[in-house]
Amino acid sequence: MQAVDTELATITQYTLPQILMRQSELLGSGTTAIREKAYGIWQTYSWLDYYRHVKHTGLGLSSIGLKRGENIGIVTNNMPEWLFSEIGCQSVGGVSLNLFTSSVPEELCHALGRIKASYVIAQDQEQVDKLIETRERLPHVRRVVYIDPTGMRTYRDNPWLVSFSDLLEMGEKLDRANPNLFPAELQKGRRDNVAIMIQTSGTTGISKLAMLSHRNITEMSRNWIESLPVTSGDNWISISPPAWIVDQMCGVGVALVGRMAVNFPEMPETIDEDFRDIGPSIIITSSRFWEDLASRIMVKMDDAGFLRRKLFSMSVQLGKKAVELQSKGEAVPGHLNLLLRIAALGIYRPLLDRVGCAGFKSAFTGGHPISPDVIHFFRAIGLNLKQCYGLTEAGGIFQVQPDSEIKLESVGKPLPRTLVKIADDQEVLVQSDSNFVGYHNDFKATEEAFSSGWLRTGDAGYIDKDGHLVIIGRKGDIIKNKEGAAFSPDFIETRLKFSPYIKEAVMFGEGRPCITALINIDMGNVGNWAEERMIPYTTYIDLSQQAPVEELILNEVRKVNTNLPDLMKIRKFILLYKLLDADDEELTRTGKVRRRFIYGLYLQLIEAMYEGRDEVDVKTKVQYRDGQIGEIETRVRVINVNTEG
Repeated sequence: MQAVDTELATITQYTLPQILMRQSELLGSGTTAIREKAYGIWQTYSWLDYYRHVKHTGLGLSSIGLKRGENIGIVTNNMPEWLFSEIGCQSVGGVSLNLFTSSVPEELCHALGRIKASYVIAQDQEQVDKLIETRERLPHVRRVVYIDPTGMRTYRDNPWLVSFSDLLEMGEKLDRANPNLFPAELQKGRRDNVAIMIQTSGTTGISKLAMLSHRNITEMSRNWIESLPVTSGDNWISISPPAWIVDQMCGVGVALVGRMAVNFPEMPETIDEDFRDIGPSIIITSSRFWEDLASRIMVKMDDAGFLRRKLFSMSVQLGKKAVELQSKGEAVPGHLNLLLRIAALGIYRPLLDRVGCAGFKSAFTGGHPISPDVIHFFRAIGLNLKQCYGLTEAGGIFQVQPDSEIKLESVGKPLPRTLVKIADDQEVLVQSDSNFVGYHNDFKATEEAFSSGWLRTGDAGYIDKDGHLVIIGRKGDIIKNKEGAAFSPDFIETRLKFSPYIKEAVMFGEGRPCITALINIDMGNVGNWAEERMIPYTTYIDLSQQAPVEELILNEVRKVNTNLPDLMKIRKFILLYKLLDADDEELTRTGKVRRRFIYGLYLQLIEAMYEGRDEVDVKTKVQYRDGQIGEIETRVRVINVNTEG
């Protein structure tokens, strides 16, 4: 163990590209560094291949004019070229900003303009078209490099564009002409140089651009490797967007430092199958992933025959009983252990294998708060799912539940060399070498992000008697009702979203006499429910306003209310006529609710619930995927919740 700690302390003194060079020298062509599934077949890259592609990408960028200190934008999904572009850019002194492929042209243009990007790596024709549409406002972008050539034949004469394959050829040619150039460029890097920029979630306004150094990323990686079962050759499956901190932390940092293999699934629809192929050791992904998976499992079991449904229900109850005992530090009785082993063989293991989760040593949920019911459910069926906590400015996730101390409501304890304390106003503060360098071109915001050297997280919380951190919610989102009682909307919303029929929920009640909510139904699950009952519908609007659907959601709200204190009970709600959407600025690109924006946008509906109205006529504009603007005219009902029912 001492040797491992010494090795980690040594390797984290280097930059990310320098670490890649050292790992390629050690592991060569005999060990897999990257896998990518294409057309049902896994393609592999050794550590030497990885290094060679990074070298040729970096030199290719130099060939087309990238200078040390310049910035590039990367607009890709999870794919090897993302890693080659990001680390290749760092190798020659550039800094990259990853952007979401779901971004509309205006968002891409704005973000690239903020960093004065000199070059952009774009995934495919769709992303290239967005850039061409806004080219007049991107005078600083000298070239756009596209990865997928599909559909790009008619663009060949555009001098602004260059293919990724041509970029690699240019880099290889420069390497042959000057073989000492790349090693010399690599050695110029320093661990305190900025490595990447990441957009913050932007729940309260315009996203900031957090700058993370090589030191920030490698120190966080070291903390994870020392704390968790991460060993050389383990598999990481990359499913979170590269623009999110999690895949930067693990797919780049932990993978390079800990010699993990990074695996890229073929498409979202094949993830379950790809999980089974690869058998990843750990997974860290958003709460929405686990909420959706829990919903799919519960809906499928509801559709099963009586005997299977009964056996599943009994097995889950047994599992939940064991989890409750373990969380209290109590021993699980022998007879219960025997029943659990039988349930694992007949129920849990086949189910987890079917959804591709049977091989996980540890699974983590981060990002948006998650209902303890979701954690309880998965732990009950044998999946080692744990809450964790972090943020972009902290370099990733710094708070993790130890395996031996699982608490459904907490986010665990700090990783090594990480200090956490609670300020007088309940704000969570963190101090670590992983804390970010600052916000790009925003000195004031950077100053405000720290208090006497401690990073201010913006979240309210407390540390319990066992040293576990419990997050209450965003400090700015804490609601006080008319009587002055305070609570976090997240506490209620996460419990509502445990229902397989509820996709999203937003609470209101600041200065009000009671709590109300706007709710999005889950189109897939509610649609299946309606079809089984021969309830006809055409669109989301039509389905959401059906009387039987209103009754279905009313019952789900009542279930949640039974476990809430009186001041937190939901008294009225409206089923929204459209899904909340990042394109309409109602959600961030990571799926977080922009609460203040929604309040302003749907104020008419919110006021109707407090004015005692039964119905509201709605006429509003919506933006479709192709950018076209349409109008919606409908009538929504205010649904009163009989808390005695």
